[in-house]
Amino acid sequence: MRIGALAAFATAAWPNVATAAPGDPVAIGSATLDPILTARLRHEGVDQAGMPDDAETLTFRARAGAELKIDGFSILAEGEGTLALNGNYNDTLPGNGIEPFPVVADPESLELNRLQVSYLQDGTGITVGRQRIILGNARFVGNSGWRQNEQTFDAVRGQAKVGPVLLDATYAVSQRTVFGADSPNEHFDGDFVLLSGGIDLPVVDAEAFAYLIDYDTRIVFSSQTYGVSARAEVGVSADARLSYARQSEYGANPVAYDAEYWHAELGLRLLDFTLTAGHERLGSDGGVAAFQTPLATLHAFNGWADQFGTTPADGLRDSYAAIGRSFGVPFLPGLKAGLTYHQFKSDFGGLDYGNEWDASVGFELGRVGLLAKYANYQADEFASDTEKFWLQAEISF
Repeated sequence: MRIGALAAFATAAWPNVATAAPGDPVAIGSATLDPILTARLRHEGVDQAGMPDDAETLTFRARAGAELKIDGFSILAEGEGTLALNGNYNDTLPGNGIEPFPVVADPESLELNRLQVSYLQDGTGITVGRQRIILGNARFVGNSGWRQNEQTFDAVRGQAKVGPVLLDATYAVSQRTVFGADSPNEHFDGDFVLLSGGIDLPVVDAEAFAYLIDYDTRIVFSSQTYGVSARAEVGVSADARLSYARQSEYGANPVAYDAEYWHAELGLRLLDFTLTAGHERLGSDGGVAAFQTPLATLHAFNGWADQFGTTPADGLRDSYAAIGRSFGVPFLPGLKAGLTYHQFKSDFGGLDYGNEWDASVGFELGRVGLLAKYANYQADEFASDTEKFWLQAEISF
């Protein structure tokens, strides 16, 4: 069949397909097919004291799939592939010999990222299968979206919205990690119960949560966490956040401990500037064990240099301040820049871990988002001096 005849046939059979722009939903009878296509190209450089060589990477990540929707029901399938265009880095995979390079946790991988069936109406329904789960600000449960290989979960998730009340309950049997399909740490199985209930009011949002994590093999990270959080907005110029949680051992964890979590943050918006100051405490039980968040989006917290993905046994206190600004530059739409300073100390033992500066600038050119990021961790009594730099281009349809 000639190309012209094929196009005419497609237009007649599916009239919305031939005229749709890339990525636009397509009507198929009473159903809607929503294509999924994203691509990300990233350079990451790491200079870490004590390592023989610097890491220099260029990786490409693509996700492709589709979601078919009809009358509240949907089925979503998405594949994910990461390609290393430059191999001068420790990709965390075993069998590569002695690594002279710092870690960049973006190994080559090809995997099924999501495969889920769901029914949702006005915020109430159920999702079954391999899925993305982000709870709250992702401090306890998230998708680790910064890494090239996304974190997902094999789970059943129920959600309900009754007026201002929001209920969320998940039972997961597997955490599909960022380490890729060829890693021995590709997934961690267990029984994960994630419960939360909150209320969304005009000025204040509040939530109570319980996270019960029982790993099959990663047993030292098995824990039970109970907590509350609240966020308040004061007009359009200020907001405040406060969270508290308590954690102890759970399941087969052989280490008995009890640790607290505190987080307080205040944000102000002045003209085009955003000013933020906060303090986060991941407590320690006398240096025996500390508060852990193994399901979290870790890169978003405690500095972009990623020195505290696992909380040290002495705990962590992170005092930080940030300034950001949006710029109205016609030829650089969406231009934003930010600068953050962290001071890290232990919760137990009086240690000065170190400090860190983080900076970023980003803008958009059509569908393409461009980003530059920099992190500089200066060690005192924990880890080693580390500098990281990223250049990234991402497009989504």
